[in-house]
Amino acid sequence: MTDHLPFETASPAVGPSVATEAGTMGPTGRPMPVLPEPKPVTHHGGARVVAMCNQKGGVGKTTTTINLGAALAELGRTVLLVDFDPQGSLSVGLGLNPHELDLSIYNLLMQSDVTLDEVVVETGVEGMDLLPSNIDLSAAEVQLVQEVAREQTLARVLRPAVERYDVILIDCQPSLGLLTVNALTAADSVIVPLECEYFALRGVALLKTTIDKVAERLNPRLVIDGVLGTMYDGRTLHGREVMERLVQAWGDTVFHTVIRRTVKFSDSTVAGEPITTYASRSTGAESYRQLAKEVLARWPGA
Repeated sequence: MTDHLPFETASPAVGPSVATEAGTMGPTGRPMPVLPEPKPVTHHGGARVVAMCNQKGGVGKTTTTINLGAALAELGRTVLLVDFDPQGSLSVGLGLNPHELDLSIYNLLMQSDVTLDEVVVETGVEGMDLLPSNIDLSAAEVQLVQEVAREQTLARVLRPAVERYDVILIDCQPSLGLLTVNALTAADSVIVPLECEYFALRGVALLKTTIDKVAERLNPRLVIDGVLGTMYDGRTLHGREVMERLVQAWGDTVFHTVIRRTVKFSDSTVAGEPITTYASRSTGAESYRQLAKEVLARWPGA
């Protein structure tokens, strides 16, 4: 895996999907794999903690957190979504009003007498819960500076959840500040949603450097599960070229699943539910179900 992206020379565009002996060629220019059906879960707990991370905003982190979580819940996994962005977009996307929260993840982080059960709320998806957030969380970044082992604060408060859930997905804020470092320190792995657009590619090397530093200094188990192409439009030459350059730079780290642009994502956000329930038969819903299977296939023992 390289730390830079090859922008120096133009690359041929990824062509349309074609059938081959190895399978159907996907948008990444590689044959789509035949993914095994995930094993049924016989007992819950021992969660894998995944940080959804990219310092650039508007790349699909929140959309992916909600819909990947819902798709994993459909596969029988118990899922906890953690809204770790003071904007509270994940909470809004699941129908909550952040301004009306009595308790949020800020209280869990900063008040020792607040428990996980007091903050967790159920979503409309069976098997998927939420740790909500609001603007109060922005104060935590300043207050945590004074704390001992400040980078481990989120990991500490999530320990009871790790024992209860199968998957914990953390929706990080669009920055590489102390909150994001907390998320990376708490996580077993990282998924990097990346808009299929030239300027979105440029910041990936900086993110990779941050992940490497956290792995070296704070969390040696941290790995990158994959880079996910989002907002892909295969009708444009630009989108196809960006996807090819992404695969050139990151190789098999790039998920075969690609999330295409569709208005259904915006509609489901307004409705306050995942696309897997709002538009269950849509291509967006099927893409996230495919992603859930691909993610599980990459996790040891999943």
